[in-house]
Amino acid sequence: MTTAATRRAIVIGGGIAGLVVARDLAVGGVPVMLLEADDRLGGQVRRHRVGGIDLDAGAEAFAIRTSAVADLAEELGLRADIVAPQPAGAWLYSDDRGALPLPATSLLGIPATPFDAAVARIVGRRAALRAGLDAVLPRRVGATSRTLGELVRRRMGTATVEGLVAPVTVGVHSTHPDELPLERVAPGLLAALAAQGTLARAVRRLRGSAIAGSAVAGIRGGITRLVDELRADLERRGADIRVGARVDEVWADGALVGGQSVPGAVVVAAPGLVAPAQSRRTVLATLVLDSVELDSAPRGSGVLVARSSRVMAKALTHQTAKWSWLAERAAGRHVVRLSYASAPPDFSEVARADAAELLGIDIRPGQVLDFATVEWSRAVRQPPVPGVVQVGESVAGTGLASVVAQARAQAASLLSGPLAPPHGRPLGRGASTKPKSRSVVPGKENDTE
Repeated sequence: MTTAATRRAIVIGGGIAGLVVARDLAVGGVPVMLLEADDRLGGQVRRHRVGGIDLDAGAEAFAIRTSAVADLAEELGLRADIVAPQPAGAWLYSDDRGALPLPATSLLGIPATPFDAAVARIVGRRAALRAGLDAVLPRRVGATSRTLGELVRRRMGTATVEGLVAPVTVGVHSTHPDELPLERVAPGLLAALAAQGTLARAVRRLRGSAIAGSAVAGIRGGITRLVDELRADLERRGADIRVGARVDEVWADGALVGGQSVPGAVVVAAPGLVAPAQSRRTVLATLVLDSVELDSAPRGSGVLVARSSRVMAKALTHQTAKWSWLAERAAGRHVVRLSYASAPPDFSEVARADAAELLGIDIRPGQVLDFATVEWSRAVRQPPVPGVVQVGESVAGTGLASVVAQARAQAASLLSGPLAPPHGRPLGRGASTKPKSRSVVPGKENDTE
């Protein structure tokens, strides 16, 4: 028998992926229960207050290689608040060469003009000449590459991968290019290579005359506004949202929540709930500074770090130089954020010293008005568990663009199949309130995204 209860969706995990899939299902007319183990929604997309300024504690931008995030923002009424970063560009730091501006036009560190002097300054003249061989290689070279690193290595050489591309992808995706699937991080790049004949021309084709840094966008007021609007929209549509909710067991068509068996189509948005999850640790350190020397944004929107023995940070973002709305809110102060693989002892002093080195200025202890850290466990992408509907970083990969697109695709699949509206195919799996199969994860509390 088809009832509203049998059509319910139970979304476990209230990070951005869980919120997106829950909202799309609710828009499709499906009753939704959203369960989050933490005491607040958002997962890695949340805010914190540093120096009296509300800041994103996680992602502060999204890739615009697809329209996935922009489309969602528009549906939530945020289209007018999508903003581009300031055109300052980013720099690259290494022990032997210091800090140098990244090539003006590039894609994930791949130079559009390998013979540009900026490329040679970073990787060396010989490596730049090797990268330039891309112009004479047959277009079939690298055409079957599966990872970003493999493609760039075959077309432009290892020095370009390690000296230019790796610092960018490690800083942005916390992942080496050899581990990044091409079609996820650079969709259309292989097709552009086939059409244009060289990797450099393919980059120029995809980027046009865009300047460094403009491959991303942000939201005025912070990416966390997506979480606010998603929750508000779910509440308007009558979704049952529960934070601090313990999930004891999960099966194909229901869950045991706080000792109560709840039927419904289960969507897992919590890494590690149905299978052991690998993760990478990322620690972010934010400093609010009083520094006239930073008024001119001496290192643009930030600095990526190649392998270094002097600097522990992987990257630095000068957030008030990158986002004009934040500069207005900071009222003359500067917000700088650094990322680390782990938290070092005496963290505030290490972060201050790293920021000074990367920005090329003196930062005295008294200039640090406030300091805060946040630690994330970033899920490593893994194959999905057969028979389980999963969304989130562990199946979509890192980055809001990937996570949002995959969550929306899963919602669309559910709405066209097992959760189709009443005038379509049969709904649900029956109205039993008892488990019908072996529990997937007995006795395990759900984690956040």
